[in-house]
Amino acid sequence: MTDSAVMWVANLYDSYINSRPTDQNTQQLLSSQDMMVPKFKCDKQKHLIAVIGGPDHKISLQLDTILGIYKIPQIAYVALSPMISVKTQLPSFYRMAPNEAHQYNGIVHLLLHFQWIWIGIITADNDDGEHFLQILIPMLSMNKICTAVIEKYPEPSDFIEKMSSVESLRAKAFSLTSSKVKVYLMYADIVTIGSFKCFIYFTTLSEGITESALYRVWIMTAHWDFSSKAVNRAFDIQIFGGALSFSTHSNEVLGFKEFLQLLQPNVPKGDGFLRVFWEKAFNCLFSESNMHKESDDTCTGEEKLESLPGALFEMGMTGQSYSIYNAVHAIAHALQKIYTSRPKPKAMSDRGRWDLQNLQPWQVHPFLRSISFNNSAGDTVVYNEDGELAAGFDVINWVTFPNQSFHRVKVGRIDPQALPGQEFTINQEVITWHSMLNQVLPLAVCNNNCHPGYRRKTKEGEPFCCYDCVPCSDGEISDQNDLDDCFKCSADQFPNKNQNGCLPKRLHFLSFLEVLGIVLVALALSFSAITVLVMTIFIKNKNTPIVKANNRDLTYVLLISLLLSFLCSLLFIGQPRNVNCYLRQTAFGVIFTMAVSCVLAKTATVVLAFLATKPGSRMRKWVGKRLANSIVLGCSLIQASICTVWLCTAPPFPDVDMHSLAEEIILGCNEGSVAMFYCVLGYLGFLAIVSFALAFLARKLPDSFNEAKFITFSMLLFCSVWVSFFPSYLSTRGKYTVTVEIFSILTSSAGLLAFIFSPKCYIIILKPGLNSKDQLIRRK
Repeated sequence: MTDSAVMWVANLYDSYINSRPTDQNTQQLLSSQDMMVPKFKCDKQKHLIAVIGGPDHKISLQLDTILGIYKIPQIAYVALSPMISVKTQLPSFYRMAPNEAHQYNGIVHLLLHFQWIWIGIITADNDDGEHFLQILIPMLSMNKICTAVIEKYPEPSDFIEKMSSVESLRAKAFSLTSSKVKVYLMYADIVTIGSFKCFIYFTTLSEGITESALYRVWIMTAHWDFSSKAVNRAFDIQIFGGALSFSTHSNEVLGFKEFLQLLQPNVPKGDGFLRVFWEKAFNCLFSESNMHKESDDTCTGEEKLESLPGALFEMGMTGQSYSIYNAVHAIAHALQKIYTSRPKPKAMSDRGRWDLQNLQPWQVHPFLRSISFNNSAGDTVVYNEDGELAAGFDVINWVTFPNQSFHRVKVGRIDPQALPGQEFTINQEVITWHSMLNQVLPLAVCNNNCHPGYRRKTKEGEPFCCYDCVPCSDGEISDQNDLDDCFKCSADQFPNKNQNGCLPKRLHFLSFLEVLGIVLVALALSFSAITVLVMTIFIKNKNTPIVKANNRDLTYVLLISLLLSFLCSLLFIGQPRNVNCYLRQTAFGVIFTMAVSCVLAKTATVVLAFLATKPGSRMRKWVGKRLANSIVLGCSLIQASICTVWLCTAPPFPDVDMHSLAEEIILGCNEGSVAMFYCVLGYLGFLAIVSFALAFLARKLPDSFNEAKFITFSMLLFCSVWVSFFPSYLSTRGKYTVTVEIFSILTSSAGLLAFIFSPKCYIIILKPGLNSKDQLIRRK
């Protein structure tokens, strides 16, 4: 303010936290100095510009019912319920405190930060306490925080009457001292704190409970402050050691401590409240005091305020003091803006000074609503659109000492103007917990946490914070404490043994490097080598009767088909690729069809040769290589056509199966069209059955080198293998499915090789005497 702008502080009044004195003092503010006639104009009329309200919201609202009639602005430093709209319901009301909704959110953030989900709540048994519970408890429930116990204490004026019975007092004491609840949230207004102090006093006096039994972690709302009443001399503040409280955001104001040190109660026309406080704080009396003498000490006025315990008086600026400091400056800045905005000739009196008598209270409102300034502590003071201080709350840690002194440590902040996710901050490292806790973070849970690998199961009839821990089901995990549900790993992972983490699945396919793959490769190559050996024997003895019998060229084709069938089994081993998947079933189908058609052709040749020897038979024209070649070529072309259609419409492709095996990813070939796959096998089975039937009918025909009986055994083995193949193929997974098919290919091919060619090799190698034309004619 400029030198010419003067701000008058008319009077200080104490409301006594009571409605009647509040009404009386408010009327005195509006009346003349001699008569209590509100707003009656006279020479001695007080010119009221604005009022700074008190710390109790009831008193502030009561003041507004009177001041609001005259549109006199009231600046309170109390946090109001978020349900009260200042803008619409209280247009003349301003408050140098944030909206209490931020404090409720801060309480939830604080509890969640320390994972305190099993707490008790203490309030006064009045409307304020009930209102506090109605707002807070639903917020706690939404954030999975349980209220284990709610204690309501009578107001101090009713405490003796309502708690006079030993049973009532004992029940309250037992609930507080024996409960598993280690963290209590207190609605720390003046009434609740007074009631709680009364409870502590009577409990320790009548029940013999030591104050150490009441040590808990206390969380206080922003109303909390160590009162400067003399009763605090007998109250051990150690109970609240390590407590956390919310406070209107404040900073240290330079020069405030020095200002307190210069206060003198003996200054004429000084603050009348200072002398009263001085006598109570120092437990002394001034010589001219009218109070009843309860102390032999005489106040000199030279006592030092810094010598008082913190519970009686703080030398630092509290959150409430900081709000009052800002409220005074807000009014001063509003008047300054009025002074600078008015035309000088009309706003000045004849003496050149600003005439406040012509200023009406309602004219201050526009300037208060738009107030914005930086105070001496470096904070920006500005109202939001609802007439509330656009600021947050500090989180204070109370460090107490045996000499009744304490130290406030700012450990956190609730800043609604911060970026999303950064509204709540706290420095846990600087918090000093109560000495009984040995600086260990207190736990506030109904039961121990469920460790990873377990999930929570709600107990019947208990709050949701009380639960049992049950292991996760098979195939599921939990990787954090206290999960409500276990969950499955991703498709390419599986649970570990403890079910608290996931491991990558192994690739599952028939590899050339594993034992099973090596054995199958060895068998395939061995049978291939045997086939090559048999072919070599037959080529060297190609002109012998036993080789020339039953179509020598057909025998070579059959041996080549068997060789290829043994080798095609190698396509099923190794990691599936596009080429492997294309050739596996189609190559197997065509090659096996060629082999079976060769067998069919041989059987048909034997049958036709016997029928052609009968006189007058018309079968002679069918006997010869042409028929056999036609059977082999025709049957093979039909199978090749089926495979071509298959590859053109729905070809096989590499596929990944992540679900059939718990710990492995199956790499295999998807057949594309299952119908086409079974068509290939069905056609092959049809040829095998026809061959078996013809061979069975021709097994006893008279022939020196009749192959029919050997073909019968070979086809019997062939059909048996492939009939057993289907159930085995459908009941296995992964590489074992592939193994079944490889085994069936090798077994059936080896059966054809053994039963058809081993008798001939036996004669060629061991009985060469039987491999002659004479022997053939003689046997016929």
